[in-house]
Amino acid sequence: MAVLSNIRQRSALMIAVIAFALFAFIIGDLFNSGGFNSTSKDVGSINGKDISFEDFRIKVSNVEKSGQGITSTAAANRVWDQEVSVALLTSEFEKLGLRVGEKHLMEVLKADENIGKNPMFLNAAGVFDAAKFKEYFKSNPAQSQYLVEREKDAELNAKFQIYNTLIKSSLFTTESEGKLRYEMEANKVNFAYVAGLYSTIKDSDVKVTDAEIMDYMKKNEKKFKADETREVEYVLIEDKASAEDEAEVKSRINALLSGSVVYNQATGKNDTLAGFKSAKNTIEFVNSNSDVPYDSTYIAKKDLPAVDADILFNLAPGEVYGPYVFGNYYALSKSLGKKSGVNAKASHILISYEGAQVPNQKERRTKEEAKAKAEAMLAQVQANPESFMMLAFSNSDDSSAQQGGDLGYFGPNQMVKPFNDFVFNNGIGKVGLVETPFGFHIIKITDKQDGIRLATIGLKIEASEATSDKMFTQATKFEMEAADKGFSKVAKEMGLKVEAPATVKVMDENFGPLGNQRSIVRWAFEGDTKVGTVKRFEVANLGHVIATVKSVDKSGLAPISQTRAYVEPILKNKKKAELIKAKMSGTSLEAIAKAVGSTVQQVADVTMQNPVLAGGVGQEPQVVGNAFALAANKLSAPIVGNTGVYVVKNISTVKAPALKDHAPYVAQLKAQSAGDVNRVLPALKDNAEIEDNRKEFNY
Repeated sequence: MAVLSNIRQRSALMIAVIAFALFAFIIGDLFNSGGFNSTSKDVGSINGKDISFEDFRIKVSNVEKSGQGITSTAAANRVWDQEVSVALLTSEFEKLGLRVGEKHLMEVLKADENIGKNPMFLNAAGVFDAAKFKEYFKSNPAQSQYLVEREKDAELNAKFQIYNTLIKSSLFTTESEGKLRYEMEANKVNFAYVAGLYSTIKDSDVKVTDAEIMDYMKKNEKKFKADETREVEYVLIEDKASAEDEAEVKSRINALLSGSVVYNQATGKNDTLAGFKSAKNTIEFVNSNSDVPYDSTYIAKKDLPAVDADILFNLAPGEVYGPYVFGNYYALSKSLGKKSGVNAKASHILISYEGAQVPNQKERRTKEEAKAKAEAMLAQVQANPESFMMLAFSNSDDSSAQQGGDLGYFGPNQMVKPFNDFVFNNGIGKVGLVETPFGFHIIKITDKQDGIRLATIGLKIEASEATSDKMFTQATKFEMEAADKGFSKVAKEMGLKVEAPATVKVMDENFGPLGNQRSIVRWAFEGDTKVGTVKRFEVANLGHVIATVKSVDKSGLAPISQTRAYVEPILKNKKKAELIKAKMSGTSLEAIAKAVGSTVQQVADVTMQNPVLAGGVGQEPQVVGNAFALAANKLSAPIVGNTGVYVVKNISTVKAPALKDHAPYVAQLKAQSAGDVNRVLPALKDNAEIEDNRKEFNY
């Protein structure tokens, strides 16, 4: 009664607090969603063309509904990329005045299997009928919006096809380019050289500063272009079981082994409750006492907990083992007997045919031809069982061909029914032929595994309420003190580890090794979050993450922490090159070799197309190009190469005979440039003015 009285006395205060909290929530939501403070109703713009938030939101919602478990952020990223691509390409289509005719549009629509192979739109011969397609939508006005959307997509695809064709047609390779290609392959040079390799100078002897790396990136801005990033340090206080919690769980599961005596209030006497060992109804006992329900599956030895597999698999019926630790559980297991052949291993050769449900066919064939081939192959295997692997490798239409047809182990009903029935109704070594919707299978059963049925009680090892409260108190204290006294200082005082900072971009979901933690990333880019701001996050199944923003990078370049591994060796080699060049004095190769502690090497018949120096040196196009440019017996100046600094002496240059026609080389270059069309969209994005406001809309 006293507790109820206290609640009544404080109810007015509680209502006021709740009302204030709701008001604060609504106000905050208005600010966050742009109700009061948003400067734009648009989610962004591309070259001055705005993208309406409402249209964007609907598209994101549609992607979320159609995707399998896709997050709203991932959906927003996908739709944004699509919107940018469509806007840029549409602009190009308009500049070129591209138009799509009805026939072209219908061909694109027909290519969609949902339309082109829909029985409603096929004629008596099973061929797509444009008249039936049009008549359907004319008779079903309610479906007209679907057609409008599909036609929009089809028109865009058709224009993209035309656009790609135009670009491919505009790519031209000249006779001169073909001639140059021929000469790069056929002209040869013989030369001697001295190399002062970078590897002869220790990396520790040359230092590269962050300022030098930043300067290099600025000079190569396009290569290192990046969105704004923030470095976020954090401390993780895991909400996990203490040693006392673990001991308590172990004590409880031990008590279940042999039973216990409890006082019965109804009778006024002690009752003896049966333990797991003597329980008459084992399944009921498991379901009444375990955190994990009873599973009747027979389990193969390979699928049992590795450490305890031998003991568990060899338990006699009714025998109990445990307690043992399996993952986050203390467990007890009782054997309910074994069963043979619960898993099977088989190999197959698939011979498919036109119309079968298989994506990749090595050759087109009718069903009759496939059956004849499969029967012939079955005869081969039966006559020589050792030939199965090579026959599968050479003939199977299934991806398992690369493993000689081996499908590994599988359980009942994991394969299509005819396949499943053959394998589980026959013994090891049996070879046979079955037909499934995928085609004809020559099957060889290669192994079977026995399984054991275990009744297992699992009690989860988790933090108690007292432990969780302790972790919460510690995390809250750290959050409050770190904001005033300094993140690293307080972490050291409290004996907590500051994890390596995670570098994140505004629309990232992943946060370092913690995986998808979108709430932390979103916070890091909020308007009131600055360098040094601290906040605690409760992360499900993990604990408390207390984060602080270590740095903000608005330079438009990738963080030095990410680029150092690439840039630092380049800059170190430049410094090493200067040290080596300073040593390369002398009027002959022999004198220069002595000065740098090297030897004179010779190479023959080197081409510009393949400028490789023997002896593991690798590609050195600058060195080979200089050798071609020298007159016979002339010495070069020091040449900075990929692996060192070189001085070369031309011995002789062998010019290839002149050709009247360079058509084969022109054709080679044309084939190589066919993929250049794929560089158009990235180039359009690089040159576009793109404003991205997605973070203002809580994605």
